[in-house]
Amino acid sequence: MKKWNFGAGPSILPPEVMKATADACVDYNGLGLSLMEMSHRTKDFQAVMDEAQDLFKELLGIPEGYSVLFVGGGASLEFCMVPYNLLEKKAAYLNTGVWAKKALKEAKLFGEVVEVASSAADNFTYIPREYTVPADADYFHITTNNTIYGTELREDLDSPVPLVADMSSDIFSRPVDVSKYALIYGGAQKNLSMAGVTFVIVKDEILGKVSRPIPTMLDYRTHASKGSMFNTPPVIPIYCALQTLKWIKAQGGVKEMERRAIERAELLYAEIDRNKMFRGTACKDSRSLMNICFVMADEYKDLEKEFLAFAQEKGMVGIKGHRDVGGFRASCYNAMPLEGVKALVACMQEFEAQH
Repeated sequence: MKKWNFGAGPSILPPEVMKATADACVDYNGLGLSLMEMSHRTKDFQAVMDEAQDLFKELLGIPEGYSVLFVGGGASLEFCMVPYNLLEKKAAYLNTGVWAKKALKEAKLFGEVVEVASSAADNFTYIPREYTVPADADYFHITTNNTIYGTELREDLDSPVPLVADMSSDIFSRPVDVSKYALIYGGAQKNLSMAGVTFVIVKDEILGKVSRPIPTMLDYRTHASKGSMFNTPPVIPIYCALQTLKWIKAQGGVKEMERRAIERAELLYAEIDRNKMFRGTACKDSRSLMNICFVMADEYKDLEKEFLAFAQEKGMVGIKGHRDVGGFRASCYNAMPLEGVKALVACMQEFEAQH
């Protein structure tokens, strides 16, 4: 039976990417060595790093004056690194879910933090739109996609202060005007690579402005000045990211990724809205294209476990919702083919017919 991977992360990767990465782990470029055992200081791996950074910039149209970094620690370490490098006196945060809240908590260790708006009172079912960013803030932090709650901000904001964004789960799913951001970061294990590497896009001129001393490994300037090669980088995840970037380009780039994301989401949301057994959890004007959350309608609540088991029997993997929302979550990242969403819709319709 065909399995469809709707897991929120680590998540689905294109088959071509997985094969190329697996092959490199056995014999890289016919050298008779695994990429896992080669020195990162060789010209062979330097070529991987250079191409990955160049293709990253090409696909997103990143302007001059920005560095693309590949570092460790996941987005969770970036919650600390961002304020460590940028927060001198005050920072502004938009609270749209668990990960935004965690980022906000870390920032409080370094200075004053203003929560400009929050949707916590409604269990983060929408992206707040009405708020004011303090003009004297060192930066304004947003989380563009909220994997747990299925909400997404799919626009590049005009901010009166440097804009920082966690794009862990929607990077490369749409064109981004990088010039509007001072820094973009994210864990790669959702739309870019396997787990183990974190990407950072940083405007070089914003660095070096805080008065505090920064530990070497937590200073963005360390990694920018050394091309992400200051210490041993996570070589296999970076190689996997390179293969994904090549795949995105071959498929037609981020505009094509956006078209596919819209097509998948419209199909699944239409079924959720049509099928009386289910209901969506996010407000319609904030619905994510990447993580589609839904629950059983109240009158069918007692069938939740039965539907989950039914869906799993039909080959749906990873659709159980996060405990903070319950129900179900279909993560439809770039590598998810339309056929997978059609299979889930057919599964929902068959379950409806049985009940």
